[in-house]
Amino acid sequence: MIRKLRLLLAAIAAVTMFAASAFAGEVEVLHWWTSGSESAAIQELQKMLQKEGHSWKDFAVAGGAGSNAMTALKSRAVSGNPPTAAQVKGPQIQDWAELGVLANLDDVARAEKWDSMVPGVVADIMKYEGHWVAVPVNVHRINWMWINPAVFKKAGARIPTTADEFFDACEKIRQAGMTPIAWGGQAWQEATAFESLVASVGGNDFYRKAMIEADEKALASDTMVKVFEMFGRMKQYTDKNAPGRDWNLATAMVIKGEAGVQFMGDWAKGEFTAANMEPGKDYLAVPVFGTDDAFLFNVDSFIMFRVSDPDAQAAQKAMARLILSPDFQIVFNVNKGSIPVRSGIPEDAFDAVARDAIKAFEATARSGGLMPSMAHEMAVSPAVRGAMLDVITNFFNSDTSAADGARQLAAAVAEAKM
Repeated sequence: MIRKLRLLLAAIAAVTMFAASAFAGEVEVLHWWTSGSESAAIQELQKMLQKEGHSWKDFAVAGGAGSNAMTALKSRAVSGNPPTAAQVKGPQIQDWAELGVLANLDDVARAEKWDSMVPGVVADIMKYEGHWVAVPVNVHRINWMWINPAVFKKAGARIPTTADEFFDACEKIRQAGMTPIAWGGQAWQEATAFESLVASVGGNDFYRKAMIEADEKALASDTMVKVFEMFGRMKQYTDKNAPGRDWNLATAMVIKGEAGVQFMGDWAKGEFTAANMEPGKDYLAVPVFGTDDAFLFNVDSFIMFRVSDPDAQAAQKAMARLILSPDFQIVFNVNKGSIPVRSGIPEDAFDAVARDAIKAFEATARSGGLMPSMAHEMAVSPAVRGAMLDVITNFFNSDTSAADGARQLAAAVAEAKM
């Protein structure tokens, strides 16, 4: 009896080992998540994939907010040796798909019901000609203001919900001897503030027309002139050291009570958390005035390149499935400070800022206020985005009039489309 049992266990072990080795594949993953919190977040996916018997070859490229990684990816692709998966987002997904080099993920999407759990406006960015070619990982909200309430209280200012209240608060903070706006003087940061003002001044329909469709009439319109006027008015409330300042150093100004407010996406929350500050008490995160019904989003995602090896294909599909699994959506987004991209995830593990963002994400997905960020490479082609950023940053750092700013924006976009 014992001998028979030993033989049966040996047979089961042999079958298990064969099954594992038959489907164990390797994924080489290119990404630019190299900071402490980012690295911890992506390592969770690595662990989950390894539990299913696959291996992970890390190809992390630091710096340049992803531009260095894209340079490395193009170099590998041109030499005919792309990684099996790469962190790519926005319209660039369509560009890679058009080359015919991406794997079709429809079978995973059907099995996991991605179409019913991912908002259509996000799913459309992940698809090429109706087929899933990318997997969304997370969601960042862009149109946030990060506020030090102690600075506002000291200045006798109220938390702004309108443009008039905002500039009134800025004036009081300046008169109290502090910097009203913690400004990061880099093109992408200035575009982050600018696009929030587009939604604030013009509303959601105007944002779609100007920042997503890049409509030249909208870009040169009187409404856009008002956006530039408000954008230029902010400059007097920044400090002389703003040019070139990194975003986290601007966040530190708010944390230390040196400045009142910063316009930035929700990755800024990590800096407040690291400083042991409590949301709702030590700092506030509120939507940019006039954008309560708008959610400008930045979604990170992975594309998978076509591979012929069946084991590598199995590893790719497992990676795609695990990215949208509830367990990974929770652990990744808690670590990274973003929110889940799929619906139905329990909110218990998330902080108050994230829970507010989840509610806004779901509400705007229903109302039509869920819109891709131009500044963060989700809305327009790289050429059009580059033209917009050039005009926006040149305007902020010059004496260009608002009317000329709008005209230059429309002209630059028209040229970029040619």
